[in-house]
Amino acid sequence: MSIGPAAGAIGVDLAPGRSRGLRLRHPVLVAAGGAGYGNELLDAVDELTPGAIITNSVTRERRAGHPPPRMSSLPHGLLSSIGLQNPGLDAVLRRQAPRWSGADVPIIVSICADNAEDIAALARTLDMQPEIAGMELNLACPDRSRKGLPIGLDVDATEAATVSARAATDLPLIVKISPAASDIRAIARAAAAAGADAISAIASLPALAIDERRQSALLGTSYGGLSGPALKPVALRVVYEVAQVVRVPVIGIGGISGLDDVLDFLAAGATAVGLATAALADPALPGRLGSELREWCERRRISHLRELVGTALPERRDRGSLRLGQFRP
Repeated sequence: MSIGPAAGAIGVDLAPGRSRGLRLRHPVLVAAGGAGYGNELLDAVDELTPGAIITNSVTRERRAGHPPPRMSSLPHGLLSSIGLQNPGLDAVLRRQAPRWSGADVPIIVSICADNAEDIAALARTLDMQPEIAGMELNLACPDRSRKGLPIGLDVDATEAATVSARAATDLPLIVKISPAASDIRAIARAAAAAGADAISAIASLPALAIDERRQSALLGTSYGGLSGPALKPVALRVVYEVAQVVRVPVIGIGGISGLDDVLDFLAAGATAVGLATAALADPALPGRLGSELREWCERRRISHLRELVGTALPERRDRGSLRLGQFRP
């Protein structure tokens, strides 16, 4: 479901160009991976509700996930390799959607697929669910037509996936991009031009940990996705770049755990922010940060969130994406 008119100084609409919109009471939401399918979190937080909940990514058919170990806590983050474990979209809707209908928080379902046909099928199914406020397209799945490379690393693949989803639904559509893409700005432009109502940035960053005996990689798949505080500077850089080249809202995700983090992402150009790793440890944190942001704005007589968005962006915004080979420390 979607909330009515965006409330107060910090209400936001993540799909202002779409007739139904995607309105949030405050801009702090739970990112995919931070709350499962949302119902347990809503049971636990009482009135400290997040601005919205993005569910775990679901696929068309059931997936068993990766072999263990799947997760490891690091000094400044979390390394995980879950492998999109889920029972398939039909099962998720059968088990979870009846409770979503009673929630007063927008539920956004994250989907992932390795081909245009499955993306379209997932989007068509979601389009028929009145309990759902929007969908997020996770571009981390391997592209079956491009030798298994993640969709989000290729401009053409990103465009094709977004077009497939957009053609199949009128729901607000968020496209989640990867920090591993070599040309972040081109990826974001392609998604927005193909019909994305918002861009979420970023997905986890590929990383590695070694076991304590130093005889193998720690996770069962060797590599995992890095999330948590260590990811924040990378995420800020991506949001900063994306916000300069698209006109749709940007959702900043990566290492947020306090109000200062929220304010940093807004200054870098984000319209909203998402928490995953921190929400796992403290399910009430997204709602609490929303309340803290509202109080912070009231004390400073800030009448609208747009007064905080993009204040750190440069005047000149026509530069290309930062390339690692071009960076000079």
